[in-house]
Amino acid sequence: MKQYLNLLRHTLENGTHKPNRTGIDTRNIFGQTMRFNMADGFPAMTTKKLAFNAVKAELLWFISGSSDVKDLQKLGCRIWDANAEADYWKPKARFDGDLGRVYGVQWRSWQTPDNKTVDQLKNAIAQIKKNPNDRRIIVSAWNPGELDQMALPPCHMFFQFFVADGKLSLSMYQRSCDMFLGVPFNIASYSLLLHMVAQVTGLKPGEFVHILGDTHIYQNHFEQVREQLTRTPYPLPQLWLNSEIKDIEQFTMDDIKLINYQSHPTIKAQMAV
Repeated sequence: MKQYLNLLRHTLENGTHKPNRTGIDTRNIFGQTMRFNMADGFPAMTTKKLAFNAVKAELLWFISGSSDVKDLQKLGCRIWDANAEADYWKPKARFDGDLGRVYGVQWRSWQTPDNKTVDQLKNAIAQIKKNPNDRRIIVSAWNPGELDQMALPPCHMFFQFFVADGKLSLSMYQRSCDMFLGVPFNIASYSLLLHMVAQVTGLKPGEFVHILGDTHIYQNHFEQVREQLTRTPYPLPQLWLNSEIKDIEQFTMDDIKLINYQSHPTIKAQMAV
């Protein structure tokens, strides 16, 4: 995770001061790339504790196609509660706990102009199996026609799969990148998705390529970032998946585990909403 720590330091030391919609100013840089080879270990943050159960729960929630925060809460995860309860969203909610046309809905039931739906994730997996050289194996959460129907427009906007030499790689573009709280979570989430899709398509996991747009640190995270940068990383853990699972929809929380995960203690910080 040294490349993440280097980018974290670079953002803190060289970022441009900018205001934003949350009211908490940030230091920002633009247009960065990180690459994580899964052969080196699973890229879970070790200089502070990663909430891996929350990573698993949110990803399974996305895969399910749900927009109901209660479904995520049933998996033991409450990271979307603040968005569901935000004053700007409450008047729009169709029912209590509904987050609108967010990630999982776009992944699994993208609405077409003729009132049909597209299961982008299912189609991507089918293409990996049938036509792995296709350059259009893409899943998009950024739907301009439905942004006003989302509790939060997607930060990680779209991802693309690439197959070569029996390995599956995944590239993800993220428009808005909270370096301290969000990005370590996103790295783990998309690396986990890569492993899961690789397993159900009979491939080995290759690289996760993370392309970052607006890369920033919130002003109220500066001290936490400085503390994290004093810590020495531990060796990366390994990911265990239940090898019997061959359908992306069949994974459960118990089918996903980190092995030999060692980390420094949690560093708490408030999420800007």
